[in-house]
Amino acid sequence: MGAFGARWFLLGMVSCTLFLDVDGLYSPSDDVIELTPTNFHKEVIHSDSLWLVEFYAPWCGHCQRLTPEWKKAATALKGVVKVGAVDADKHNSLGGQYGVRGFPTIKIFGANKNKPEDYQGGRTSDAIVDAALSALRSMVKDRLSGRGGGHSYGKPSSQESGGSGKKDVIDLTDDTFDKNVLNSEDVWLVEFYAPWCGHCKNLEPEWAAAATEVKEQTKGKVKLAAVDATVNQMLASRYGIRGFPTIKVFQKGEEPVDYEGGRTKSDIVARALDLFSDNAPPPELLEIINEDVLKQTCDAHQLCIISVLPHILDTGAAGRNSYLEVMLKLADKYKKKMWGWLWTEAGAQSDLENSVGIGGFGYPAMAAVNARKMKFALLKGSFSEQGINEFLRELSFGRGSTAPVGGGAFPKVNTVEPWDGKDGELPVEEDIDLSDVDLDDWDTQKDEL
Repeated sequence: MGAFGARWFLLGMVSCTLFLDVDGLYSPSDDVIELTPTNFHKEVIHSDSLWLVEFYAPWCGHCQRLTPEWKKAATALKGVVKVGAVDADKHNSLGGQYGVRGFPTIKIFGANKNKPEDYQGGRTSDAIVDAALSALRSMVKDRLSGRGGGHSYGKPSSQESGGSGKKDVIDLTDDTFDKNVLNSEDVWLVEFYAPWCGHCKNLEPEWAAAATEVKEQTKGKVKLAAVDATVNQMLASRYGIRGFPTIKVFQKGEEPVDYEGGRTKSDIVARALDLFSDNAPPPELLEIINEDVLKQTCDAHQLCIISVLPHILDTGAAGRNSYLEVMLKLADKYKKKMWGWLWTEAGAQSDLENSVGIGGFGYPAMAAVNARKMKFALLKGSFSEQGINEFLRELSFGRGSTAPVGGGAFPKVNTVEPWDGKDGELPVEEDIDLSDVDLDDWDTQKDEL
C-alpha cells in the first residue's frame, strides 16, 4: 500500500470510529424523548402537550454541539413541555414529511400539530426554554379565549365528545367507522388523509367550513368525516387508499364511490346538497292555519315561499289542486335550496297578505320571505310553472327586487280550519217568514213617506 493509499485508509478508520462514537446522541436515561415513525403520531400528533422536536443527523457537527443544550432544556422543561428528537438520517421519511432539509432542524408542535412552527431562536438551553414557555403561553391564551387553533382530525369530534366546538367534521377510526357510517341512514363524505400531506392541509379549512354549512342545510342528513389513514390502516386497506387526500361517498346499501369534485368549500357543499336532494323527499306544502305554522316554517328556512290562492268558491277543489300541484312540482325541483313552502286562501290572512305586498293585486299570488331580514320579493309574472320557475331561479341567484315586510314583523295570524279538500259551498240563505208581518202597516208607512 502506497503512502497515498495508507493515508486514506487511516482517514477511513477515523471516519468509521467517528460514526460509531456519535451513532446515539440520546439515550433512554435522558429527558429527551426519542421519536420514530412508529411512535411519532401517538406521542406528538395525538398529544395535547406542546412539543419541541429536533430533527438531527448523528454525523452533523452542529447537532453534536446542540446535544448537551437540548438535554439540559429537556430536563428544565420536564412535566411542562415535551422535548423530543428524531434521527432524520435513519428515519428520513419522517423528516421529509416536515420539510427537513438541513440539520439540526427544530420544530414547535403546538395546538395545531399538523402545522408545526419552525424554531428560529438561539441554540442555548436558556433560549430554547424561553421559546418553549412563550409558545406554551400563547397556546394557553388561545384555549382561554376559546380559540383552539388546532386540527380537529385525529381527536374526538364535538359530536362524539358532547362538546359544542365549531368543527363539524366527525373523526372516524377503525373501531367507530362501521357503527357510524355503514349502519347509518345518512349520506357520508369521508376524507382519508395523512397528517403530513400538504394537499390534506390545504383541504382542511375547506372541509371544515363545508361540514358546518352542510350540517345546517341538510339538518345533519349529510355528514362530513375524516380518517387518519396513517393510524387507521385497516380502513385504508379495506377501501384501497393509495393517495392523500382520498374522499369517498358512502350511502346505505350501495358501494362507496370516489368523490371527484373540486376541493373548495363551495364545490364540496354543492356535491353534498346534490346527494341530499337525490335522497330527500320533496318539501312539505303546508296551509297557514295558525301562527305556529307560519313562524316555525319561516324561522327554520332561509326563505319561505308563501302562496295566496283564490277562494274555494272561485276555483273549486279541482282548480285549487291544480295550483297546489304546480307548487309541489316546483318545491321538489328546488328542494336542495331547503326553502319552506306555505299557502293560504285569499282573505283568510288579510293582514299577512298586506304585509308582503299581495293585498289588492289579485289571486293567485306568491311572495318569498326572508324571516331573518324581514324582507320579501313578489312574483310579478304569471302563477304558472314557467312563471314561478323564473321567479325562483332569480331568487336562487340572489337577484330580484326586495322590500321590507310591512311593520318589520309578521302580523297576527288568524287561526282557521284547514281545507277539507272539497268544493266550497255557498252559505245557505235563511227563508224569511212573512206570516207575522203586517203588510197593511207597511202600506200606511209608505203613504206617510
